[in-house]
Amino acid sequence: MSLPQPVPPSWKDLGKSSNDLLGKDFPFQGFGLEVKTKTPSGVSFKVGGSRDAKSDAINGDIEAKWADRKHGLTFTQTWTTSNILRSQVEIENQIANGLKLDLNTSLLPEKGAKTALLNAVYKQSGFHTRGALDLFKGPTFTADTVIGRDGFLLGGEAAYNVTEGNVTRYAAAVGYNAPEYAITLHGLNNLKTFSASYYHRVSADVEAGAKAIYDSKSTHGGVALEVGAKAYLDSAAFVKAKINNSGVIALGYTQSLRPGVKAAFGLALDTQKLNEVSPAGPSHKVGLSLTFDS
Repeated sequence: MSLPQPVPPSWKDLGKSSNDLLGKDFPFQGFGLEVKTKTPSGVSFKVGGSRDAKSDAINGDIEAKWADRKHGLTFTQTWTTSNILRSQVEIENQIANGLKLDLNTSLLPEKGAKTALLNAVYKQSGFHTRGALDLFKGPTFTADTVIGRDGFLLGGEAAYNVTEGNVTRYAAAVGYNAPEYAITLHGLNNLKTFSASYYHRVSADVEAGAKAIYDSKSTHGGVALEVGAKAYLDSAAFVKAKINNSGVIALGYTQSLRPGVKAAFGLALDTQKLNEVSPAGPSHKVGLSLTFDS
């Protein structure tokens, strides 16, 4: 008798290990600050802000979240500096085991713009499926499913415009997840864009990954390639580095200053334009991010 299969990752999390390795902890786009607090009653607050180094634009938001774990209910309210109000209501494992429902809405009062997205997630052994209905855009129904067995993964996604009665987008993916490495192949944008990602936990202190993207509609042609690595210096610090085939090198350093306080530094260098004097010039970027979590 075969052992029960684990719940596979969702469609959006296929290739997540490689995406996180190459995409997170490189705060070279500007300066950011995030503060998280939690009240004795269980309400958590998060305040975040960032300044873009290129445009000097400052953006921020404040988020409040209340969760009733006993009844599987979560309510989140967010207000941004762009005067956008976002609300999310989630209900999990109440109607059926493994089923999660949530409603996401946003409102821009000064323009009267609004969105509403109804989501449903159902996951069981070897099976993970999601459905989303965009009530104001189309309306459009999007569904994706991932099936997993013995580490092998097969997934697909499709979007259907209810009003026009046609499929507007479809994609497919295959992959293999092992305890120490993962491989994922995607066919996106109606199978016009293809990506391959690889992640490897070399040891307890070292991780490596790579990602290649080919867009059949690109005017430049060729394959965009990016490789990177992460190394833990100790239990409180790690460094990351990556390089792409355009010659841009990115470096990141994250340090836990004390429990609940984390600082991250980022630097991006265009190796084809190293003669530019200022490291913060148009081809080189630096940034800093601070996180406080109490």
